[in-house]
Amino acid sequence: MRITDITCYPVWGGFRNFLFVVVDTDEGISGVGESGLTGRELAVTGTVEHFRPLLIGENPFRIEHLWQKLSRCGFFPAEGAVAAALSAIDIALLDIKGKAL
Repeated sequence: MRITDITCYPVWGGFRNFLFVVVDTDEGISGVGESGLTGRELAVTGTVEHFRPLLIGENPFRIEHLWQKLSRCGFFPAEGAVAAALSAIDIALLDIKGKAL
């Protein structure tokens, strides 16, 4: 199984914004994660877009490896939008693993 795409979906929930991240695989299993950083959806979306080429083609079951790869690809430690993007991707990968197993 390999990651084929990552898409962000900003949603207005009536009282706050939500940002869902969907990770797709070549086996038709998709995982959904949520960014907990409201009010900065464009920053988190930009971060996910930056991470996309690093994730396409990777095995979604290597969750810890991918977390390390993404958290170490920048000079500064992950905070704010970067941490929110990382969290949403992490949740989506766990969702894929749960659905697959």
